[in-house]
Amino acid sequence: MNLFRLLITLVALLSLTSCSSFQFPWVYKLTIQQGNIVSQEMIDKLKPGMTRAQIQFVLGSPVLEDSFQPDRWNYIYTIAYPNQEPVKQELIIVFENNRLVRFEGDYVPSSERPQS
Repeated sequence: MNLFRLLITLVALLSLTSCSSFQFPWVYKLTIQQGNIVSQEMIDKLKPGMTRAQIQFVLGSPVLEDSFQPDRWNYIYTIAYPNQEPVKQELIIVFENNRLVRFEGDYVPSSERPQS
């Protein structure tokens, strides 16, 4: 009879821990960062006409170089905090004749930010 209770208890515990909504309070959850960290200081260094090498010196290697769009580099950064939706930031660098033409995405140069 004791073996039967132990088995039932074990099955109950295993089924309870397999539920995704149940979380043990003592389990530490990690903050996960992926991609390129891009600071405002880096953005402010970008100027039209910069070469690919200069951009790479300022920002590092891009996360994504699209072979179908060789004149476009994507710098993507995501951070996932425990129990929160992940935050994603993207910077797209556009080249023409191997020179920076423009950049777009979630970053704005300090000179273009509204003054408060």
